[in-house]
Amino acid sequence: MASYVLRRLLGLAPVLLAAATLVWALLFLLPGDPARLIAGGQGVDSEVIDSIRAEWGLDAPAPIQYLRYLGKLLRGDLGVSYIQRRPVTAIIRDCFPATFILAVAAMLIAAGGGLVLGALAAAHHGRLLDHLVLILALLGTSTPVFWLGLMLMLLFASRLAWLPVLGYGMDGAIVPFLGIRLPEWDHLVLPAVTLSLVSLGAIARLTRTSLIETGSAEYLRTAAAKGASALRIFVYHALKNALLPVVTFVGLDFAALLGGAVATEYVFAWPGLGKTIVRAIALKDLPVVEGCVLFLTVVFVLVNLAVDLAYLYLDPRIHYGRAAA
Repeated sequence: MASYVLRRLLGLAPVLLAAATLVWALLFLLPGDPARLIAGGQGVDSEVIDSIRAEWGLDAPAPIQYLRYLGKLLRGDLGVSYIQRRPVTAIIRDCFPATFILAVAAMLIAAGGGLVLGALAAAHHGRLLDHLVLILALLGTSTPVFWLGLMLMLLFASRLAWLPVLGYGMDGAIVPFLGIRLPEWDHLVLPAVTLSLVSLGAIARLTRTSLIETGSAEYLRTAAAKGASALRIFVYHALKNALLPVVTFVGLDFAALLGGAVATEYVFAWPGLGKTIVRAIALKDLPVVEGCVLFLTVVFVLVNLAVDLAYLYLDPRIHYGRAAA
């Protein structure tokens, strides 16, 4: 398995190169002059603009700028923000914990709720509860996130005044040794629920389908014939085998949530990485966009690797190595 993990990590290099090249080319072709934005907009003296271009290396031809960019990446340098004048690594360090916390909370709600609803629907296959779960799952996956967030804000924050409307909160606990400030729990509830409902519906439907297919397997009847209880058969046999497609979806969806919670972060003014990327694109802050995208690419690949390794626990028949290849 160690060789498999090593091959996957080595395979990260071409993925990062492709992502870096694509993002750099797209941002380079965007309209607007980064030097003018750094200088403060229109009406700036041309000599000042020229000096800024020379300072940031923006006066060089495109191929030279690209090669310089790749050279910095090889040294582990993601660059400096044009607007904030801070290293991109520092910006990621400040913004990513908020996105990670929101994604983890949303995925816990989605996975827990989806597994319960999917199991209930499978246990009552073809009955009223099954149809109700399918309808709720369809509504959850079809509802736009930004609209759902606004409706939840209107109901629970504005009308009922149970939860705060926006923000991260200023009195959250500090994680020891890491210095990361956690959000206040009441500030986390609405954005986490909003972000989770789409995934919850998909997980519920996938769990239901997988459990129905697994329910007719021969080994379940064998376990029952040996005297195993219904609960043991469900937990240790049916659910464990039915979880394989669910784990795949949860892993991919969690990786997507880390970089795709833009609408939720904007609606709830959540200080995360998605909101930072959109703001950097609007300001043509190229180093921030490029650094954040590459960082999220690494996270996505590592999450996928963790999902593949989780298969070893869920299904002992799976082996990673030369023999399996």
